[in-house]
Amino acid sequence: MKKTVIFLLAALAAFSMRAADRGVITLSVANMRDTGDYSAEMITQAIMGTPVHILQEGRWLQIQTPDGYKGWVLNEAVAPMSAEEYSAWNSSEKVIVTDMYGIVYSAPDVKSAPVSDIVGGNRLRYLGTKGKFFRVGFPDGREGYVLRSASAREEDWRKGLRQDAASVLATAHRFLGIPYLWAGMSPKGVDCSGFVRATLYMHDIIIPRDASQMAPRGERIHIAADFSNLLPGDLLFFGKFGVDGARDRVSHVGFYIGDGYFIHSLGYVHVSSFMPDDPLYDEADTKRLLYASRILPYINEMEGLTTTATNQFYNE
Repeated sequence: MKKTVIFLLAALAAFSMRAADRGVITLSVANMRDTGDYSAEMITQAIMGTPVHILQEGRWLQIQTPDGYKGWVLNEAVAPMSAEEYSAWNSSEKVIVTDMYGIVYSAPDVKSAPVSDIVGGNRLRYLGTKGKFFRVGFPDGREGYVLRSASAREEDWRKGLRQDAASVLATAHRFLGIPYLWAGMSPKGVDCSGFVRATLYMHDIIIPRDASQMAPRGERIHIAADFSNLLPGDLLFFGKFGVDGARDRVSHVGFYIGDGYFIHSLGYVHVSSFMPDDPLYDEADTKRLLYASRILPYINEMEGLTTTATNQFYNE
């Protein structure tokens, strides 16, 4: 009997000490792959401060991100947390990186050694203010200093947050010239849907990751020949219409700007036109244009269109 009790107590202790099933991304940009291997295909990215669920453990972790995507990252990319630590991280005040790129310094001095690079949308814990810097904490416990001019306290960021089409498109234009990167989802490189996803995230909007997953969201718009029924900020989808009952094949996405122009990531982020007599005319994409979706009026009103205030991962 005594041995049984000891065994049960040991098992209970081992159970309580098992690795956490929650965590937070602690690199500026973490590459997620389709299997746990360096040579495996990169399928998406997650950026610093993103809360994740840990599905499988080991040298490589299988994680799920707030948009529902699953993939594998090296375990150095994630700070595992208990339920209490995870909740404390989510509820702590943050500093939001608002510049496209930046550095967290080891001291409140731009000549000090870097702790990490950062990109737009990264989230760090707010620990105080010192002169021109915020003192910040990483999910893994590191600390450093980020320029206040490159970031904002979350409460101030939320006060100035805009989710209208003009504001979103202004952010999209900040990505101009950034190279295309398959599965990229940060200012370091973006694929087509990663560009849309990263742009919207800088406005606290979380939508599905891939173009085919975005397409069913919002209000479907069948595009008029003169584009008169489109509004700036609508998402444009490209690909091939399904035949004989087959699904449409959505393979590309971008933002409609207005007046027949759109901005997208193909080769690099740039503006193109649907007008044949325009120097920016994109014949190939004009021929494969499918339809549009209007999502901005439906944020937090439709499944799959959330914010950090409503997404489960940020509120556990």
